[in-house]
Amino acid sequence: MIASPHHKVREDWLALGQEETLAPEQPIFDCHHHLWDRPEGCYRAKELMADVGAGHDVLASLYVQCRTGYRDHGPESLRPVGEVETVLDWTRGQDRFPAGIVAMADLQLGDAVRPVLDSLTEAGQGRVVGIRNTTAWHTDPAVRSNPNPPPAGLLQTSAFIDGARALATYGLTLDVWAYQTQLDEVRALAEAVPELTVIVDHCGGPLGVGPHDRFDTENFRAWRDALAPVAALPNTRIKIGGFGLGVFGWRYADAALPPHSETLAQDWRPWVETCLDLFGPNRAMFESNFPVDKGQVGYRTLWNAFKCLAARLSRGERDDLFWRSAARTYGIGDQIFAHDTGRIPS
Repeated sequence: MIASPHHKVREDWLALGQEETLAPEQPIFDCHHHLWDRPEGCYRAKELMADVGAGHDVLASLYVQCRTGYRDHGPESLRPVGEVETVLDWTRGQDRFPAGIVAMADLQLGDAVRPVLDSLTEAGQGRVVGIRNTTAWHTDPAVRSNPNPPPAGLLQTSAFIDGARALATYGLTLDVWAYQTQLDEVRALAEAVPELTVIVDHCGGPLGVGPHDRFDTENFRAWRDALAPVAALPNTRIKIGGFGLGVFGWRYADAALPPHSETLAQDWRPWVETCLDLFGPNRAMFESNFPVDKGQVGYRTLWNAFKCLAARLSRGERDDLFWRSAARTYGIGDQIFAHDTGRIPS
């Protein structure tokens, strides 16, 4: 078995860093989390609900594919339908956690992906809102966020682009997890299929391991300069988060105590503000990326850090970042985010 590239979750270590919830009245749509039951740990409905109930006003979530619960029988192309079935089984009785599902359909099938999309949408009972494939790839083996990385150049194949075109006809979105070295491929894909909404995951993959030094200004500039042409396209969006990923290069898990939200906000500010400058709050959204990021930071602390980073923005801009942009992107109804008074946050 290939070892997980993610930091191990240590609940006892996270418990050493409790802090008060900032701005508890801010509605949140956690637009990127996973569920799994793996040898390295279990994160199912019980664990998710414990985190979202830790003090912040998290009103809904979005599940994103991570190879959970695939079918072990039938055609290979339809095996990812088992992930949707598994997630809905694990979260039975919940209609907001998750409120939507980003599933897996192999876009390398080209236009022949349509029967898979039909099966996914049927299994999802109205909750499948998008697709993501495994696409993050780097020449250096030290840069690895997936135990089974894909082949190089997947995003630029004609088959993948044909599959993306088919996806657009279903009104579904495409999440793309790509490193900064692949952003030109992301731009080309979004240009080739302008009718498709392309969501760039995890800040566009700014790297801090292998040949990439997180503190090198040239490395930062390379990431920013590669992300800018992606942001210039009207059909792109960005998720801000993923800083707990090992490939980002932060080593909070090595410390005796978990990080404080003020430390995280200070550390992450250059990347977050660049994403906001390029995309604007109305095309950007905060994400937890749990339980991946949980190996380095607790849920309450993570959202506190995002609130610190957004504190200087207007109320409307904060709502965009914390829920509205994601809700619009994935077609999740605004009524979910109304307070008990019945008022939709403005």
